[in-house]
Amino acid sequence: MGVIGRRERKKLATRTALREAALRLALRDGVEHVTVEQIATEADIALRTFFNYFSSKEEAVVAAAAAGAEALIAEFRARPAGESVLRALRQAVLAVLDHDDTISRDYLRAIQLIRRTPSLRPHELAVLAAQEKALAGAITERLSPAPAGIYPDLCAATALTALRVVLSRWLEHAGGPDETPPMTILRAEFDQAIAALAAGLDRPGTADPADPDREAGSGQ
Repeated sequence: MGVIGRRERKKLATRTALREAALRLALRDGVEHVTVEQIATEADIALRTFFNYFSSKEEAVVAAAAAGAEALIAEFRARPAGESVLRALRQAVLAVLDHDDTISRDYLRAIQLIRRTPSLRPHELAVLAAQEKALAGAITERLSPAPAGIYPDLCAATALTALRVVLSRWLEHAGGPDETPPMTILRAEFDQAIAALAAGLDRPGTADPADPDREAGSGQ
């Protein structure tokens, strides 16, 4: 990646200021009580400038989750080339969530907020779709020769779904809306998820004892 120019740095700083202000106000007052005008004022940015970056207050709030997703993809791309896809993804997830920086903290706060705010869910879907596409591309780059067919898309979608399940289960251990559960719980849950994906999800079913087709000699 080349050096970012001054104009792009300024645009990034403006977007970041709006994103952080939107999340901060939404966490304090609730999304339904926050206005676009308040977000612009909080970020010390002109109201008309807001709409150059976001179409709504909900999109601005969810942008914190998008920034966390982008950080995850960047960490995945930076993992050593010899690591397997799932190993690299595990390390990338833990690296992002272990970081004590604004992006990591806001990512978790946004996830918690989205869980309890139905109006944010449609906007979250757009973030998830973009994340899946980006991860599928990174997976394709990691493997040589590049895999054909469904694998990159399926692997990205499955792995990120597993991450969402793990994060949801992990956040259930929180004692309050602003509390972050211990990382040891997250590590254990995510390791279980990665192990399940690596082993394959297909398992034999349990036949109904009353089902005549379960007989070994049924010929079916």
